[in-house]
Amino acid sequence: MTRRTMHHALALALAAWLAGAGAMAQPYETPPAPAAPRPLQIATPAEQQLPNGLRVIVAERHGVPLVSARLVVLSGAEADLPQRAGLASMTAGLLTRGTRRHSAPALASAAEALGGSIESGAGWNQAFVGTTVTSPKLSAALALLAEVALVPTFAPAEIERYRVQALDEMKVAYSQPGTVAGLTAQRAVYGAGAYGHPASGTPASLARITRADLQRAHAAAYRPDNAVLVLAGDITMADAVDLARTHFGAWKAPAQPLAAAPVATAQAWPGNAVVIDMPGAGQAGVALALPTMPAGAPERFDAEVTNAVLGMGYSSRLNQEIRIKRGLSYGARSDADLRRQAGALRVAVQTKNPSAAEVVGLIGAELDRLVQAPVGADELSARKASLIGGFSRSLETTQGLADEVASLAVVGLPLADLTQRIQHLDAVTPAQVQGFAASYFGPPRRRVVVAGVASEFLPALKAQAGPVAVVPVQSLDLESPAAPAAP
Repeated sequence: MTRRTMHHALALALAAWLAGAGAMAQPYETPPAPAAPRPLQIATPAEQQLPNGLRVIVAERHGVPLVSARLVVLSGAEADLPQRAGLASMTAGLLTRGTRRHSAPALASAAEALGGSIESGAGWNQAFVGTTVTSPKLSAALALLAEVALVPTFAPAEIERYRVQALDEMKVAYSQPGTVAGLTAQRAVYGAGAYGHPASGTPASLARITRADLQRAHAAAYRPDNAVLVLAGDITMADAVDLARTHFGAWKAPAQPLAAAPVATAQAWPGNAVVIDMPGAGQAGVALALPTMPAGAPERFDAEVTNAVLGMGYSSRLNQEIRIKRGLSYGARSDADLRRQAGALRVAVQTKNPSAAEVVGLIGAELDRLVQAPVGADELSARKASLIGGFSRSLETTQGLADEVASLAVVGLPLADLTQRIQHLDAVTPAQVQGFAASYFGPPRRRVVVAGVASEFLPALKAQAGPVAVVPVQSLDLESPAAPAAP
């Protein structure tokens, strides 16, 4: 067979196959509508308080002999001292790096001997230590958690090791336009409020933190009347209280009252867009933030559902418009970041430098659309199903269950919210979504930050957004609450 004959035969075979495939093709069928949410099969967590003020919360789940333990301190990055951004994160990160009884390697070995590991960290309004072990190992694990949380040594060598690692990670993070834009947008929304600075700190602030700072921060926040012990899994309330008394009962609250929480409400910058000029950046990071409300506000479920429509997941509006229809980004997302004293809705997109202004316009158009017209019933049903499904999956493990319970304690919500959340989310209507958008998404509330090669998008952004403040990246000071001035 010659090459021409072979190609002809292949072409005929392909045509025959396509004809057959066409004949066998079935008409396109619309996917079935999402089923109604199933009720959550879990009891409302129970709570008791020890005489020293420590709250003990238990979420029982029997059948598998596992328990996740999480000791949560109800103070976090919002309490960082001036010029000491990252102090709470550094304090929490060092808890597992040595105590009066164990060095850092010895702690890791002790946790591994129990079949688990100990993690620690801090965020807004919280710091924590936690582990997951089998039920028979729980008492020994709680003894280790108590040691880590109550008697850390903050050894100088470990402080310096932590500092070097954190600065290395920060150097990489601060070279990313998306990170720079997001941190600046947070400062633009919260301004001088206690939520404005980076929770993990800045290179300058981490260099200032001393061992004495860490010791004072630990003494001020880590006290039983400012803490919650969450136990989730194969345990009863009676056993939990006995274990808590054994391992945390001797923990004494200081005589002085707990300091008042710092003011963390939104104190937004003026509405000018901000550009962080990063010469040589391969892409631009676009961030938009809007001040909303605290986590305990009645419309918190409206906020979650509205966010799911706007930018949560592949089928959200932002992803559809920016990625799927126009190919301007690998992904566009939003999140409803509701904290104890205040909250914000945040949008993040990474795109080509020349398309940054177009992306800013598309985000604004989607916010406008939510204000101007109600969400269709089918779209709303699908987005709620995605949101509810994600929540349900988060409860499939004891650690996920402990995290969800702890998050309620951190923001001060009733424990019954855990079992009622699906019902509340499913009840949100198109009118409530539109009403939430009308209350919070107006143009005067929007704070826009773009980080990247300014010369490639600045003229188009000015034409769209008006006056723009331009900050060279080497001059960016995220510790300062002052807004950069537009020319």
